[in-house]
Amino acid sequence: MSVPGYYSSDFQTIATLNYCFPYQKIMEILVKNEETRLYTVSYPNNGKETVIMLHGGPGVPDGLGPVAEFLNRYFQVITFHQRGTLSSPCYVNKYTIGDYISDIDSIAERFDLQQFHLFGHSWGGLYAQLYAYQNPQRLLSMFLCSPASGTGSQWKETVLEVARFNKNKSTSSEWFGMLKNAALGFLGNDKAYENLFTQFCLNCNKGYPVDDPVPVMIDRINAKAINRTNLALLKEPVQEPMIDQGFKFTITYGEDDIYGDSKKYVRERYPYANYITIPKTSHFPWLQNEEEFYAALAAHFTP
Repeated sequence: MSVPGYYSSDFQTIATLNYCFPYQKIMEILVKNEETRLYTVSYPNNGKETVIMLHGGPGVPDGLGPVAEFLNRYFQVITFHQRGTLSSPCYVNKYTIGDYISDIDSIAERFDLQQFHLFGHSWGGLYAQLYAYQNPQRLLSMFLCSPASGTGSQWKETVLEVARFNKNKSTSSEWFGMLKNAALGFLGNDKAYENLFTQFCLNCNKGYPVDDPVPVMIDRINAKAINRTNLALLKEPVQEPMIDQGFKFTITYGEDDIYGDSKKYVRERYPYANYITIPKTSHFPWLQNEEEFYAALAAHFTP
């Protein structure tokens, strides 16, 4: 897990690496899992451990390119569009938690991975937790960036928190538009969800001098994937506390993140994890405070 030649105290040097190294050739493939084809991108690094990255949403792909490029200096990195999003068709429209977990297993099998690191952002941070409950023996470490707080009633509470965040960040007309687009998206309108998530990203980045205030791939959003995944999460039992499995575990939140009191469920579930608040950030810390975020990421991957 070490970053050769660097130490966790040398945060600024490590954090600038993602601008300094040459891009390596990536590999793009479709990984088959029954009737689903997962568009998967591998950033090769021969002989190195692997980090599998889980994007947010649900149903809103990627946006993690800069983080993948940073990690690729010392790891093989694998990202993928989750089932039903962008370039990963799910022909039978199955979005159970078991299906999501099997997708990671299919990718691990395709790349012959017995163990790997997991990085999850937002909903991807909850996705990583669900996988860890089923397959803790496969994980070398887990890094959760602004993870969603839980399943069942906790997912409902989290969704309401995000709504309050957006209401506080929106003008009256923006908030009305979000309500309208949420309703239309629930009825299956892809374009409405595209508009909704665009405003969500703009709200998260208000007040931050970021180059791209909409850093996720909102085109070709699939309303069915979003709605069915939300339903699956509501039906899922609340997660119980997880026994310390012995792997390194870091959880970060932005100082002005979209989640509020529900973060207590994560702390209760993993009292042994290392918790870090990234100052001067909201929900996209690698854009809003690169130095502090990459310092936390580098510290996770050093002894």
